[in-house]
Amino acid sequence: MSISVETKVPYTVSNIERCMCSQCPVQADSVCAQEKFSTLKNEIKSLGEGEAPEVQKVPGIYCSTGAATCVDLNPNRQCICKTCAVWEEYCLENAKPMMYFCNIGRAD
Repeated sequence: MSISVETKVPYTVSNIERCMCSQCPVQADSVCAQEKFSTLKNEIKSLGEGEAPEVQKVPGIYCSTGAATCVDLNPNRQCICKTCAVWEEYCLENAKPMMYFCNIGRAD
């Protein structure tokens, strides 16, 4: 008997807050990502219950939203997706792609 694993990651504030992208070396030197990270908490606070920020304002959760809108990321640096609670919860080791969602696109 085969067990189906859901790998679609919902775009929610909870997943955004647990996302490890803010600590990822791929984004460490990105001026674009760092500027978005600096305003993200206030953006989330300003939203109503159950609302999530506009995707282009969030420098992360690429496993849910797809490739980054920031063009100054360095995909040659080490990705840390495997350290993320979201990656583990949604069994993204079974997804395609499995990592570097910021560069390749969302998990399917």
